[in-house]
Amino acid sequence: MECALGDRPMTGNAPSRESAAQGPMSSTPARPLAIEARGLIKSFDGTRAVDGVDLSVPEGAVYGILGPNGAGKTTTLRMVLGIIDPDAGVRRILGHDRPHEVAHAIGYLPEERGLYPAMKAVEAIAFLGALRGLPLKEGRRRGRELLERHGLGHAADRQIRQLSKGMAQQVQILGTLVHRPRLVIFDEPFSGLDALNQGRLEAMMRDLAAQGTTVIFSTHVIAHAERLCDEVAIIAGGKVPFAGSVDVARDRIPAQVRLETRAREGAWRAALPEDARREGRFWYFPLPESGIEPLLRALIEGEAGILSLSIERAGLHDAFVAIAGEAAARAMGQDTPEETGS
Repeated sequence: MECALGDRPMTGNAPSRESAAQGPMSSTPARPLAIEARGLIKSFDGTRAVDGVDLSVPEGAVYGILGPNGAGKTTTLRMVLGIIDPDAGVRRILGHDRPHEVAHAIGYLPEERGLYPAMKAVEAIAFLGALRGLPLKEGRRRGRELLERHGLGHAADRQIRQLSKGMAQQVQILGTLVHRPRLVIFDEPFSGLDALNQGRLEAMMRDLAAQGTTVIFSTHVIAHAERLCDEVAIIAGGKVPFAGSVDVARDRIPAQVRLETRAREGAWRAALPEDARREGRFWYFPLPESGIEPLLRALIEGEAGILSLSIERAGLHDAFVAIAGEAAARAMGQDTPEETGS
């Protein structure tokens, strides 16, 4: 079953050819989209795993899909790639309605890693490239170059079974890139990598984006997304409560002010917001909508004796908790603000 933009609807909820052409997906965006999906739905054994997911991924972006295990991240990516068909909804990838038409321009690292144990590292890379249309001879040449560039030249002719788990995973990542795709999709790519190799993978993603490649990765570790991403989609319970820039997500929570004063009492106290709380030497409260300047004047005129004042913007972790809820954050193994004391 094909489900693509321009096809007849699979259910009454999917748009027809005419409505799709007239709807928002037909408008020309200021920045071309590598992936555009609307209303993706998928159920397994009567349980809805993905429930109306929308995605818009600009070309050349580093785009993160955040959510706990079981949230629907992998199912969403597989539908976008055409590995499985949605029960309803439409998607377009690299300008094509049918994902298989552009498989040669896509690199995909699945969550379930798998290489033939008896195959040599360079042959494994060439084989993965051949699956995307790259001639084996060229794949071997590029494979050796990639292995050398990433410090694995010594492992080129070793069998996969002779490599450590981390090295084998790096080989599979290089096999995902050997055909020089325009779009790369990594499903939980940092899982199983030590801190050093996680840093190398982050650098690789930045380099790919700098070269114009679109990079999409799913993760349940918010720190990776905060360091890397231009935009994110948060998935919880098969739905997307937020999709957009990291800055917009963080702006869901007002910046926090931390104030330390020499005086403990005085008329200046009336200038603090009602929800200001004192913890030890410091006052904490959200940045007032009027900005910090009126408060500063009141503190100075009231002789509060400002010892320190800082404005701290919310992190992506706090934004995730606010958007997806504490239960989703705990399912990702992330502490909530109350638990971290922030």
